[in-house]
Amino acid sequence: MAAATDLGVYREALVFLGTAGVVIPLMARLRISPVLGFLVAGLVLGPHGLGRLDETSSWLGLIAITSQSAVDRLAELGVSFLLFSIGLQLSFDRLWTMRRLVFGFGMLQVVLTTAAIGAVTLAFGNTLDASLVIGACLALSSTAIVLQLLAEQRRLATLAGRSIFAVLLAQDLAVVPILFLIVVFGAAVSEGGGGNVTASSVSAGLGLALLQAVGAIMLIVSVGRLLLRPLFRLVARTHSRELFMATILFIVVGTSLLTHAAGLSMALGAFLAGLLLSETEFRRQVEVDIEPFKGMLLGLFFISVGMRIDLAEVSRTPLLLGASVVGMAVLKALVIAALARAFRLSWPIALEAGLLLAGGGEFAFLVLGMAGSSGLLQPDVEQFMLLVASGTMMLTPLLARLGRHAGVQARRAAAITDGFEDPGPIEPGRTIVIGHGRVGRIICDILAKQGKPFIAIERDPDVVAKGRATGRNLVYGDATSRAFLRKCGLGEAPAVVVTMHDSAAAEQAVAAIRADRADIAVIVRARDAAHAVRLFNLGATDVVREVLEASFEIASTVLQTLGLPMGKVIAIIHDERDIRKKLVREGRATD
Repeated sequence: MAAATDLGVYREALVFLGTAGVVIPLMARLRISPVLGFLVAGLVLGPHGLGRLDETSSWLGLIAITSQSAVDRLAELGVSFLLFSIGLQLSFDRLWTMRRLVFGFGMLQVVLTTAAIGAVTLAFGNTLDASLVIGACLALSSTAIVLQLLAEQRRLATLAGRSIFAVLLAQDLAVVPILFLIVVFGAAVSEGGGGNVTASSVSAGLGLALLQAVGAIMLIVSVGRLLLRPLFRLVARTHSRELFMATILFIVVGTSLLTHAAGLSMALGAFLAGLLLSETEFRRQVEVDIEPFKGMLLGLFFISVGMRIDLAEVSRTPLLLGASVVGMAVLKALVIAALARAFRLSWPIALEAGLLLAGGGEFAFLVLGMAGSSGLLQPDVEQFMLLVASGTMMLTPLLARLGRHAGVQARRAAAITDGFEDPGPIEPGRTIVIGHGRVGRIICDILAKQGKPFIAIERDPDVVAKGRATGRNLVYGDATSRAFLRKCGLGEAPAVVVTMHDSAAAEQAVAAIRADRADIAVIVRARDAAHAVRLFNLGATDVVREVLEASFEIASTVLQTLGLPMGKVIAIIHDERDIRKKLVREGRATD
């Protein structure tokens, strides 16, 4: 007889997979971060959402996720995989160059934010030790959410991304002293007050905890450098994808558990493993293999965060809770932004870092749980602070968008202040190049080599600053504005080249140019045939489709390889180009 099967685990796995299948495409269609979608899904499908209806409406209970503990264990692995993949993209040399930001900016952020939030909680009647614990756990941000948002925007390698990551890494390193303080304060409470806690005992215990943490890190790094490369070479010789994948999982989970046993976070252990593997020749293949695991488990982590929010508790003190969430985010953002400026980071980066790191983190759930069980926090205070942490985590994707917008506005203001919008005197015969990305840079390089005057317009102030530093005639501005185009010399220019990647902005620029001058040559980069048709309809003189030209280049190489003479190949490609251009002008192109 077949053994009875517990359908509970399989049902919840099926609910999660179905949620992922709905959330990711829907969020992509709405151009919203999937992180926010998973957070809301956890809120709706969790034990405080549809899980409440399990007994009254059994059919609704079928689509609920009720096991918070099981989800949490898998979700923690998701964070570990994320930090492992971040470690793969770094190296010990690059990490060493970040030491000022990690141990200066990051550690000061933890200390000052702990003090600021602790002072506020102390003013609301909490004890000093409880206030310090609350301040410490809320001072930390969500590594998973913040890094995932930066990865989605492909901004981890930027200065803002590296600065934010340095703070998150410092927060992970701060886990050990925070956990130790909870143990010390909790022991004092259980023994009848804070009189048993002395500065010397705290210093001695903290030193021992830090020594244990440093020892664990050194052990992982030393053994990893000796064994990882030979181990992966041995596995690679088997040519078994299954064995290679199993080895990766063993390394990630094993190092995570080692650091967990030493009192550090699991994510820090996985990050160290990624750093060690980043120095080997197996880094790229490892990145590819872990991507599906990282994405799915991170989705589960975001759902687990949403599952912790109890709307019934929220409804009891909505005003106080809302004020606490907003107040914590504002206070934290101000401290981080001020510190960023103190460490000579620009205002745009400071604003973005402050808002992106203003939310709470996953570590708050562990700290508050430990503080509650040790008697440091009353149950109602623990639950309230859990809601505050969860609420700010839910706000993080929105704060990220606000931070990105604030950063862009600050960069624009800085560019205008620095005179980047001033095109200088109009030079006769000067070509206008709109867009200074990869295509625009190449065109400007060729014009410069041929001695042809030009002015390039770019709307990214960072690109403008970098280009102007090299002596290029590059200005910041909006190329869809007729007034700005005139200021750049549209009236005297022989031609305008539009290389913008944003198809809608390119069309607006062409329309603005044609509205001012009907006789000027307008050459535009197009993404596809439909885009090319629209550009011709707006008045473009010529349109170059990037995919089509790449195809012509490949076809030319193939025909020469097959033995056709160069003259014949040029004629064939020329005819093909004319045929397809005619189809585009007539609106009949499909490729």
